Amino acid sequence: MNAYPKITMITSLIGDPTRAAMLDALMGGHALPAGELAYIARVTPQTASSHLSKLMKGNLIAVEQHGRHRYYRLASQEVAELMEMISAMSPPVQIRSLRQSQEMEKVRHARTCYDHLAGKLGVALTQALIAKGYVAIRSETEFDITEQGDEHFQSIGLDLTTMKVNRRSFAKRCLDWSERVHHIGGFLGAVITKHLFELKWIVRMDSGSRAVRLTEEGRAKLHALYGITIEDLG
Repeated sequence: MNAYPKITMITSLIGDPTRAAMLDALMGGHALPAGELAYIARVTPQTASSHLSKLMKGNLIAVEQHGRHRYYRLASQEVAELMEMISAMSPPVQIRSLRQSQEMEKVRHARTCYDHLAGKLGVALTQALIAKGYVAIRSETEFDITEQGDEHFQSIGLDLTTMKVNRRSFAKRCLDWSERVHHIGGFLGAVITKHLFELKWIVRMDSGSRAVRLTEEGRAKLHALYGITIEDLG
C-alpha cells in the first residue's frame, strides 16, 4: 500500500488549463465571483461551476458568502506558494496574440504574487533593499531585516520590530517566475505591498488581472528612497 500523499490528485487539478487559469486569476489576492472567473477562463458559467467545485473539494480554493453572492479565493498562502513555484519551473507561455503580449508585458513589469509584489518592480525593490543594507539574505529560503532596516521601515510608517515573533515565514525568498530572481514574499512582502497600496504608490490595473502599476508619486518616492529608476524596470 502506498502511504504517501496523493500528489496526482493535486497535480491533476492544477494541470487542467481552465482550472489553472482560475487559480492564476486568484493569485492577485482578491476573491472573485464565479462569473468573472468563467470570463477569465473563457468557459460557460456551468462549466466554471463544475471546475470550481473540484477545486474546492481539493482544498485549493475557498468560498466567501456576501449576501446572495459567492466569492472564491485561494484556500491558503501555501496554495499561492505552490502556484508560484510551478510557474517558476514551467516553460514560457507561447504568445499568440497582441492582447496576450500586452497582458504578459504588464504582469512581467509589476504584479501581485498573491499578497506580495512581484515582477520587475518586486525584484528591483528587493535588490534595492539589500543594496541599502535594510534587508539581508538569511538562508537559502529566507530574508531578514537588519537593525538599519528596522529604523528605515519605521521611518516610512512600518514598525516591524514586534511582528517577527512566532512567524513561520517572516520574509520568504520567493523565486520570481518571470525574472528568475528572488523577491520578498512571506509576511514582510505582504506588509510592504499593503503599505505601498495604502500610500497609493502602486495601484491595481484591470479587474481580474494581477498587474499593478506605479503612480507618479510612487515612481518619485521609490527613486528618492531606493534609487529605483525606469531603466531598472525595463
